[in-house]
Amino acid sequence: MTPLAPFIARILKTTIALIAILTAPLAALAQENAPLPDYVIAAYGTPPNVPTGDLLDDLKEAVDVVFVDSLKQSTWGQDQIIALDHIAQSGDPRLAWVISDMMRFTWRQSFDDALANAAAQLLGIEYKSINRWGEITDHLIAWDIPAYPGYLHAKRSIFTQFVPGWEQIFVEGKIDWRLVSWGGVPMDDRPYDTTDTPCNCIPAADNPDVSSADAAKWLADDAIVFGIEINGEARAYPRRIMEVREMVNDTLGGRDLAIPYCTLCGAAQAYYTDQLPQGIERPIMRTSGLLIRSNKVMYDITTHSVFDTFKGHAVTGPLAEKDLHLDQATVVTTDWASWKAQHPNTTVLVEELALGRDFDFRNGRDANGPIFPVGDVDPRLPVHEDIIGVIAPSGTPTAFQRSATLLALREGAEVTLNGVRIVSSAGGARAVDAYGANLSSHEAFWFAWSQFHPGTSLWPN
Repeated sequence: MTPLAPFIARILKTTIALIAILTAPLAALAQENAPLPDYVIAAYGTPPNVPTGDLLDDLKEAVDVVFVDSLKQSTWGQDQIIALDHIAQSGDPRLAWVISDMMRFTWRQSFDDALANAAAQLLGIEYKSINRWGEITDHLIAWDIPAYPGYLHAKRSIFTQFVPGWEQIFVEGKIDWRLVSWGGVPMDDRPYDTTDTPCNCIPAADNPDVSSADAAKWLADDAIVFGIEINGEARAYPRRIMEVREMVNDTLGGRDLAIPYCTLCGAAQAYYTDQLPQGIERPIMRTSGLLIRSNKVMYDITTHSVFDTFKGHAVTGPLAEKDLHLDQATVVTTDWASWKAQHPNTTVLVEELALGRDFDFRNGRDANGPIFPVGDVDPRLPVHEDIIGVIAPSGTPTAFQRSATLLALREGAEVTLNGVRIVSSAGGARAVDAYGANLSSHEAFWFAWSQFHPGTSLWPN
């Protein structure tokens, strides 16, 4: 090597670094301005032009008059009418986000009409149904309309006016607040281990009572259960109970778990809530009453940290500051007869936890598709198609169409993609790696998996 070689190498390294720094904003701009997929344009049309930067002072004042001051004073008068008209005339579609937020809580028809007309003007759309809030929100999501700077202030004012407990939740963090909407129920803010305490909420079950399989005479053989096995200990969580509770904090096989079930996206998941980094106590999960693209938002009752329910990442609060990511356990969706046949020593949650209710949201409330806005959906599968989702050893999100997978397995075919192999398990299926080691997997509706894992690999493709 010549004496100049190290010097030249340093110059090249510095030059490459400078090029990366200088081109990063251009790359980000190119990504931000990337054209929308054809299927989005076909379904929603061409999006409006979107300005950048802060709102002008007069628009900031108008937003406060309509969405902050009017709520504090419980008034809707001439000042608000003038301010809303100014917003509608602004030509800034970013303001439709806060209009959508307010429409979720409006109760007066005249106010709802005024908001809907303003949003339609900003977005350049005509309504096709009576669900104007849903149409507005679907367009905003599908077009990926950005929020204006300071948007969270107005959104927080709206939401906390109706549920004061949300004050500790609506904070800055690694969460896209545009996509958060109200699911129609208050938050579950009961302390830990209060399973039997009534609440005006979706009541989580802590340390639920269980019975043996033989004692569960109430559970029909064809009843759907979510089966979990950890360290040789198996337990069934009947869908009938999970549709009422939507969240269970449990201990199985010596491990602590949080088990959310999102009825809207057909996903039962299990997160380990022990063996955490030093200084972090076990999070106790509750249902917040909020949704992100029709997926429930869970939070820790102790720290009020919000979690991405689909991925298990803390996105706000002290646990987000510590970058807490919860590992997942496998959940097998199957029928009770198949689960107990493979796991004769399984335990199962007791019938009393269903609180006397027997819902069937999948074939009832949700039979015609999502009832909350989800925006655009990857068109490779129908919206409510069941998939088995897993993160491959390479880190690639990978989904397997459930119906095609189970058929292939019954015919003796091998189902593999991205180093993931799907195997039969208690009437359902689970994922393993190339060496047969378990990979955390669960089922979900296609719209939910593909939204939280965009560009996911799909089998069969």
